[in-house]
This record gives sequence, C-alpha cells and structure tokens, in this order.
Amino acid sequence: MNAQDIRLAEDRALRDSALRLFKSDLALVRADLKERGVGSRIADRIGDGTMDMVDDAVDYAEANKGKLAAAVAAVVLWFARGPIMDGLKRLFVEERAEPEGIADRLKALNPFTRE
Repeated sequence: MNAQDIRLAEDRALRDSALRLFKSDLALVRADLKERGVGSRIADRIGDGTMDMVDDAVDYAEANKGKLAAAVAAVVLWFARGPIMDGLKRLFVEERAEPEGIADRLKALNPFTRE
C-alpha cells in the first residue's frame, strides 16, 4: 500500500467518524425536541429574557432612585395638568360677572345678526 492509499483510508475513517458523531448529535436533538417542543422552548427563552430585563430594571431603579422619582412626578404632573391649571386659574383669576343683557345688546347692535 502506497502513501496515497494510506492517506485515503485515514481520510475515510475521519469522514465516517464525523458522520457518526453528526448522526449521534442529530438523534440527541430530535429526542430533546420530542421531549420538549419548540413552543415550550420559546416560552422558556422569553420568560428568561423577561426576568433578566426585570432584574436589570430593578437594579437601575435602585441605583437611580432620585431620577426615577423625578420621572414619575413629571408623568403624574403631565397627566394632571388640566385640573391643576383649572385650580390655579380659580385661585388667581377673578371672574368678572357679565352685566345682564349685554349679550342681547351686542346681538342687537351687530348688523349681521339682525333678522
């Protein structure tokens, strides 16, 4: 047997070994998928990712309590701006009573509203 034949036999042995390893890995993956489906794997991965994100958010909130409190206060004030402005308007702006009949007099003086 010459050097090429020996090299060819070694290469075939490596190829066959790699094929057996691949088939073994494939059988393990198929058995694992049969045991636990793709849907449950996706749900587990999403759950793990969500928990990691929540942990990161809690760590950030603990490290930045002042900034978080300011942000929450800003959001609350933004949504409550209408009632707050109405209350301030009632406190600082005097409402003038409209003289009785002024609307009727203005309507009578307006040439476009005459019948």
